[in-house]
Amino acid sequence: MTGERLTAAERAAEQLTDGEWHRLHPATPLLRGGIVFIAVLGIVLSNLRERLVSFFIGAPDFGGDPIDEIYNRGLEGWALLGVAVVLIVCIGAFYLSWRMHSFRISDDAVEVRSGILFRTQRKARLDRIQGINLVRPVIARVFGAAKLEVSVAGHDANVQLSYLSSQLADALRADILRLASGAKSAQRVQQGAPATGAAGVADILNQRVNEFLAPELHPDLAPPESVVTIPPVRLIGSIVLSGFTVFLLLVGAGLITGAATGRLWLLLVVLPGLIGSISFYIRRFTKSLRYSIAGTPDGVRVGFGLFSLSNETLPPGRIHAVDVSQPLLWRPFGWWQIRIDTAGHSTEKGAAGQPNTTMLPVGDLDDVARVLSLVLPEFATPAHRELVVAGMTSRGRDGFVGAPRRAAWFRPFSWQRTGYTLTDGVVLLRRGFFWRSLAIVPLARLQSLELYQGPLDRMLRLASARLHTVSGPVRPRLAVIDRDRGVELFDAVSAGAITSARSDRSHRWNESAESAEGGPT
Repeated sequence: MTGERLTAAERAAEQLTDGEWHRLHPATPLLRGGIVFIAVLGIVLSNLRERLVSFFIGAPDFGGDPIDEIYNRGLEGWALLGVAVVLIVCIGAFYLSWRMHSFRISDDAVEVRSGILFRTQRKARLDRIQGINLVRPVIARVFGAAKLEVSVAGHDANVQLSYLSSQLADALRADILRLASGAKSAQRVQQGAPATGAAGVADILNQRVNEFLAPELHPDLAPPESVVTIPPVRLIGSIVLSGFTVFLLLVGAGLITGAATGRLWLLLVVLPGLIGSISFYIRRFTKSLRYSIAGTPDGVRVGFGLFSLSNETLPPGRIHAVDVSQPLLWRPFGWWQIRIDTAGHSTEKGAAGQPNTTMLPVGDLDDVARVLSLVLPEFATPAHRELVVAGMTSRGRDGFVGAPRRAAWFRPFSWQRTGYTLTDGVVLLRRGFFWRSLAIVPLARLQSLELYQGPLDRMLRLASARLHTVSGPVRPRLAVIDRDRGVELFDAVSAGAITSARSDRSHRWNESAESAEGGPT
């Protein structure tokens, strides 16, 4: 890194990756637990508002107040002492919690230890990192803080650094990804000379405003423009034409029927839930207003949120399966949704308040092509796009290996769309008539393939195939295919998975590049 000019945040981030233990942002105790204390204090003050009004403006005293009893018994000193002790204990507990909460980042792991009476220590290996999510809640943004969550494979195995300085968290994420990529030296973006001198009030205010207006603090580290933009009208339409709306309409029809027949008690039971559904729509809408997705040297960056911002980076090779689906109500508008399977999941919700496995809440064919080119960059040629479009919209009888006509006994509407194809280390499974679905599985990520038959399948010489990946929303399976074609699929996928796994180097995506540049030593 000689000759490069780094910002103060980047220099500080480099010092945090030295393998030594470091502490979090000083406002961490307030952001993690102090907000609750402030809320309780606010409730107490609101309940004592009559006493406060009487003290300042001399309002009449109606008696019955606990403070009157304390005053009448001459216990003012003890009461003030008790309040002071409680405050000192709370402040001491917050400070001690901050002192005992530390982290370190080495060349192979991120570790966090915390706890006062009961100590815990969590460790995330860099070669197991599935994604890094940078979250900036509204209150934390006021303090210039952010939460860094490292997602790793395994149940409840994530490691959180909450909270860090917002600029420091962004630079630290880049350093963690650099270490996980296998790079031997930091690949820094030249930012210019850092500012010198103490920051004034105006500088701090400008910094906070910039953080509120932009989800990324350093546009040079990621494209400032998203490759997909969701128009508000499309977003509203996708939410309205969802399964939840159909459910609400059915419930509303039941309420009308119940009211017409005199069952008014149904209104009392269901009406609060219907009113609460309004907040559900508002939350989904505001979550996706600032949705963005872009490619970076360290993977796909997905951002969302209007008030509380979240940006997650998925390194290369961490996506195990992709599903492109279209509900029936979306078909007249040509809208699609993309979801993925990953080994690790962030605890934060994704765009539209959906799980963080949703990569594209709603988009057209061009949007799907752009997102797939980021998610599967090696599968982004024009020929591949034609194959994907055929898998999404075709009714069958094309390049896919389809199901035989006798499969109509089990799938009278969708048997012609049922099919599969293999190309360039990827298997595509197409199915669904009312709810169209195309599953794309890189063979390097495949865990196993299951081929099975029921008694009726054997009578019709049919079989069902299921590809096993990590747990997630994608269901890569085919319910009805020809028995002999199923055996061919089994053999081809088994051989392709072994070959792809041996040649895959995406888990250390920068290591091979540096080796190629450096050559033999």
